[in-house]
Amino acid sequence: MRRLKIKEILKNGKPGTATLIKGWVRTRRGSKNVHFIAMNDGSTINNLQVVADTTQFDEQLLREINTGAALAVEGTLTESKGSGQNVELLAERIELLGGADPEKYPIQPKKHTLEFLRENAHLRFRTNTFGAVFRLRHSMAYAIHHYFNEKGFYYLHTPIITASDAEGAGQMFRVTTLDAINPPLTEDKKPDYSRDFFGKATNLTVSGQLEGELGAMALGEIYTFGPTFRAENSNTARHLAEFWMIEPEMAFYDLKDNMDLAEDFLKYLIGYALDNCSDDLQFLASRLEQEEKNKPQDQRSMNLIEKLKFVQSSSFIRLTYTEAIEILKNSKPYKKNQFQFPVDWGIDLQSEHERYLVEKHFKCPVILTDYPRDIKAFYMKQNDDNKTVRAMDVLFPQIGEIIGGSQREENLEKLLSRMKEMDIPAEEMWWYLDTRRFGSAVHSGFGLGFERFILFITGMGNIRDVIAFPRTPKNAEF
Repeated sequence: MRRLKIKEILKNGKPGTATLIKGWVRTRRGSKNVHFIAMNDGSTINNLQVVADTTQFDEQLLREINTGAALAVEGTLTESKGSGQNVELLAERIELLGGADPEKYPIQPKKHTLEFLRENAHLRFRTNTFGAVFRLRHSMAYAIHHYFNEKGFYYLHTPIITASDAEGAGQMFRVTTLDAINPPLTEDKKPDYSRDFFGKATNLTVSGQLEGELGAMALGEIYTFGPTFRAENSNTARHLAEFWMIEPEMAFYDLKDNMDLAEDFLKYLIGYALDNCSDDLQFLASRLEQEEKNKPQDQRSMNLIEKLKFVQSSSFIRLTYTEAIEILKNSKPYKKNQFQFPVDWGIDLQSEHERYLVEKHFKCPVILTDYPRDIKAFYMKQNDDNKTVRAMDVLFPQIGEIIGGSQREENLEKLLSRMKEMDIPAEEMWWYLDTRRFGSAVHSGFGLGFERFILFITGMGNIRDVIAFPRTPKNAEF
């Protein structure tokens, strides 16, 4: 008999149908005569109830049906007498595929803290919360590829190992085959990378953007979607050492085109989640409400589904960085010294400033443009005022910056001058500069941090809870 997934049974199952399911026990309850076993196979947030007449099954088998055990159950679907689902499975044969000792199995049918589940991250997929999170993560990854494919973009695999530092931040993980204890040394006693595997110093990438630009200047519109790495020693709820980025690069797009695409892209993803992930979103919305029920009303988050619908239906406010600074300086938190970080023209805005603009002042998503050149990367298009660049950041409620991007500098002389100011060796970036030497044109792009977006979609509060195997300082399990 062909196994059916529980999602399919709950959607289309009809009483009287012979059925085989395989999955894991979530709970078991019952009496001397009948056991009710909640089964889940990961295909849905919802369980299928299995009804087992105890007189038909071996007593030892029934004793081994504990939370976490894997079972195969054959039987007949029957109309459910309980609420919440149309059918249940009347068991005729039960096979124990893999037992779970209730004294040792950590994921018991009770409320566990997220910290406890991070310590048992190899098993946390089995909980409702993390099942919902990772089904949503899959759906968003699929929707990203679908969106760009329908728009005529090409998916470009940019390198994970690179010799360039796209951001100029220097916080990169080194990739080397040199002996860790006795590496070959140069005359000035430094590691001799000319004898390394690639013949030069290489690192794990912090961004696929620079290589993406090469593709865009021939294919027109490309996007990357892959892992990126940053060796930032920051142990917070917002930072990971390994994370995923979506980075489209588009020839012939100016800053306005870039903003239009970013807004349309985000709204499409939110709409896809609302249309295709309603059960998981409803569960996560209820979870968030329970988590915040003891907070004062004015400190509670907006209902998750209402928040998603609100952002999807809102027109994003667009204003310059300079205008944003003026708004912040005229705000009550600034005048009452309630901001933790200073507000002055030229600063890199902090999350508290971004969230004030979105959540308090405009009460909708915001796109800030034209940032000071001194706080932005070398590749951003320089404005005629010689003070600002054509950068853009998309700010979301509860998250702050969710997308960062810019129109790229297409003028070779200006780009060379900026690189010299920032001590970026032009000879090492010859390949990047060639796109400005041969057939240069206006072009733009942006980066969306996938985990930060999943935080927004799921309502989770810690970025470690939206990636399967988080990599953070002092933590590289699995």
